[in-house]
Amino acid sequence: MPDQDRVIHIRRPYLDLITAGTKTIEVRVGYPSMRRIRPGQTLVFTSEDARCRTQVVTVAEYPTFEAMLDAEDNEAIGSEGMTRTQLLTACRDIYPPDKEQLGVLAIHLRLTP
Repeated sequence: MPDQDRVIHIRRPYLDLITAGTKTIEVRVGYPSMRRIRPGQTLVFTSEDARCRTQVVTVAEYPTFEAMLDAEDNEAIGSEGMTRTQLLTACRDIYPPDKEQLGVLAIHLRLTP
């Protein structure tokens, strides 16, 4: 039996980037629930009344946001003109140091109908 679609709440600007196809990597910290995300799984991102259906291509794990930014395509994370330093600051504004210590997940996505 296939897994049920998983719904994940996201800030609207990031949802818009996923919907536009420019943000193909969603960054999350290693909460136990996020660690259960697997390739092939359907994720539905929601914000307010908007939603976007995606499929997980792969999940990469890193010890820190810096290590993730060193390895991943910063544009695909949704930096849209941000410098690496600004993107790092944005990640840390969302997740404080105690959350970053849980590990960082780069969830590679593709849009699905």
